[in-house]
Amino acid sequence: MDEVIKIAGIQMSPDILNKDRNLERCLELIKTTAKEGAQFIVFPEATLSGYVFNSLEEALPVAETIPGPATESIMKLCRQLNVYVIIGLIEGDRGKYYNTAAFVGPLGLIGKYRKLHLPFLGIDRFLNHGDLPLEIHDTDMGKIGIGICYDLRFPEHSRVLSLLGADIVVIITNWPEGVEFTPEHTLPTRAYENNVFHVAVNRVGEERGAKFFGRSKIVDCAGSTMAEGKPYEEDILCAEINPALARKKHRVVIPGKFEADIMKDRRPEFYGMLTDPLKDNSRIR
Repeated sequence: MDEVIKIAGIQMSPDILNKDRNLERCLELIKTTAKEGAQFIVFPEATLSGYVFNSLEEALPVAETIPGPATESIMKLCRQLNVYVIIGLIEGDRGKYYNTAAFVGPLGLIGKYRKLHLPFLGIDRFLNHGDLPLEIHDTDMGKIGIGICYDLRFPEHSRVLSLLGADIVVIITNWPEGVEFTPEHTLPTRAYENNVFHVAVNRVGEERGAKFFGRSKIVDCAGSTMAEGKPYEEDILCAEINPALARKKHRVVIPGKFEADIMKDRRPEFYGMLTDPLKDNSRIR
């Protein structure tokens, strides 16, 4: 694949506990951005439910299965408009509940991702840790990997997706005030260290005292900003990217004198401590 695709990030303010209204807005925004040429549309974390819950029981009325009524409605629209959508929701599955991203397209449900790393914050305090392996979805938009918010703080997450062949890593988020360094520094670093496009879509608005600052961002394989959302305001950011550029890991500055390959030059035989569970946490310095 060596084609340019148009990605749209929908930086919106969901209404907590108002899944029907949130879904209605998402469907309208999909229509709007598709009409403007977007092929791949990304919504924030927990778009359908809101995030700052005081208990799991409070959130249960807005949780649903995948597939479920909300994803079925989005899938129907994706078929009509020939677009791809990633959206965040609280997923219920056999008595367990997850912070999940659903990925749908013209042919239906492509896959889902359950947040692996849970901070002690909002609804994440009450959810189950993700239990699905990291995977890449091979689509007409390229090879897509997915993460949710706090996952970005762990470099292993983006690195594994890169090793699996990701062209684009999509991070849906609810960044609150106090972590503005994330779009400024962390996101570009993840893109640069893996030579992979990163698309991070944050929400805005205030929810039970928590303020979300927006500033969603699409960065290229070198970490340079291609599009950025406004601070604290609803916004739509768009960028055109060529996913094939993420596959060029071998950089040649001066042939035969200055070359680097960020994947082949790794020394994983020395990285074992990154994945070996520590029985004694005092070893961590």
